[in-house]
Amino acid sequence: MSDVSMLAQQLSRKRTRRYTLIGVVVVAVIAAMALDTKVVKIGSAQEQGFSPDSYGQKTFPGIQQDVEARAVDAKTLAEALKVNQQEAVQKYGVGSPLPVIPVKLEAVVQPGQMGIFPLKVEGLPEGSQVRLQTGPAITGTDLRDASGKIQFGDFTNQIEYQNAGSAINRAMKAAVLDKLDRDALPGKTVQVVGVFRLLTPTNWMVTPVSLEVK
Repeated sequence: MSDVSMLAQQLSRKRTRRYTLIGVVVVAVIAAMALDTKVVKIGSAQEQGFSPDSYGQKTFPGIQQDVEARAVDAKTLAEALKVNQQEAVQKYGVGSPLPVIPVKLEAVVQPGQMGIFPLKVEGLPEGSQVRLQTGPAITGTDLRDASGKIQFGDFTNQIEYQNAGSAINRAMKAAVLDKLDRDALPGKTVQVVGVFRLLTPTNWMVTPVSLEVK
């Protein structure tokens, strides 16, 4: 065999080995991609992404149950805050530095504006102000933060976290407030279970989880 033929055969064998090696690498890469690929069914929750309203509807009943189980009578709470705010917060509140506290009360509704009504609660210290928000717009994230179980790390980003709070408010409004006659509230006695964020010990803005008009 001539030197030229031998050289050609050697080159051919090298090319064959190189192509085989490349083929093995390609197959390995494809296999790794397949293992790391999540199949998402069209129309599924994963394909659609985070649904705030579905989350709110699913989550609110648990929050409502938790708040109703832990709610402390308004007179007891006001006295505890007056005597020792730090101890009262540790006993009844959730979160920091502005804890959310569950409360239950009976009160006479005073005339209000934009769905926010002052409440006259017997037995509270002089200077106490209690207000009830009834919508149409429910503001704040007090319901989301009431149990301490819903954390930022449960969500992809800050937008989802904020949207979850708004959706829980909407779910509460649909379950508790949608049939409420706000125009007829002043002068009525109400029983309320709800939460408020402690900004000052004598000024509460209550977001309800249950509301009964007598």
